[in-house]
Amino acid sequence: MKTDSRLLPDGRGVGPLSWGCWRLVTDDVFEARRRMETALSLGMNMIDTADVYGLDWGGTSFGLSETIIGRVLAQSPGLREELVLATKGGIDPGVPYDSSPAYLESAIDASLTRLGVERIDLWYVHRPDMLTHPADVADTLAGLVAKGKLAAIGVSNHTVAQVDALMAHLRAEVPVAANQVEFSAAHLSPLRDGTLDQCMRDQRMAVAWSPLGGGRLTAAGADPGEPEGTEAALIAVLDELAASRGVSRAVILVAFVLAHPCAPVVVIGTQNTDRMADLAGAAEVSLSRAECYRIIEASEGVPLP
Repeated sequence: MKTDSRLLPDGRGVGPLSWGCWRLVTDDVFEARRRMETALSLGMNMIDTADVYGLDWGGTSFGLSETIIGRVLAQSPGLREELVLATKGGIDPGVPYDSSPAYLESAIDASLTRLGVERIDLWYVHRPDMLTHPADVADTLAGLVAKGKLAAIGVSNHTVAQVDALMAHLRAEVPVAANQVEFSAAHLSPLRDGTLDQCMRDQRMAVAWSPLGGGRLTAAGADPGEPEGTEAALIAVLDELAASRGVSRAVILVAFVLAHPCAPVVVIGTQNTDRMADLAGAAEVSLSRAECYRIIEASEGVPLP
């Protein structure tokens, strides 16, 4: 029997869209608060960040995004109860991946300090560390759940086999609650590699990042000479569907991801509040089965058998 996959183990519900903070690098706490409050007002109650966010998009330091969120919550503590706070760790620039027990414990303690909270609602292993045994990862994370530092754990950018290996060493009361994976009309691998099937099998929350194809599909088409090939065919289908609903191409891209039966949570990374409002409309757009398959065929460039 299908259950609500947008529920965390503690029963807290997550909206179909989540606000991603990779690009949250502003020094203006009031502006950051405005963006967060806008996201919450649009139903994006999960705030998605990572300890490594702050080294890109003009950011100046590791942990900057978490620090800014922590400043917002310190300024407006009432917001803490309105949101599901999700962050990630396990990337150590220059290494690059470290999921050893000592590193994970220190990374999570550092995230708690930057965020100014006693517990993280959902913490992900950001990238798999192939040099740490999954039993060590499982024992470390289960211990931090028991200590109350983490309410739930997840994985990001893991293969099906890597998720299964971690699950094999976790107790039933500490499940892998979420799997964050790249999924869009331009990146259909999770449809084919078993990732989303595994989420449905295990009633795990699927969280989709880069639903707009890294912005490539929304920017494409500005130059009459571009794009070409399958991308052009895909954009033509997206634009036809967008025109039929009177919405933007970006909204159709998000609606396509939301149409999957695993009921994914889609991470919206924009820092523009007007764009947040536009993309929030995707939750009200329903694509038919035939329309979704048209998008898949256009993306893959071959008819389905």
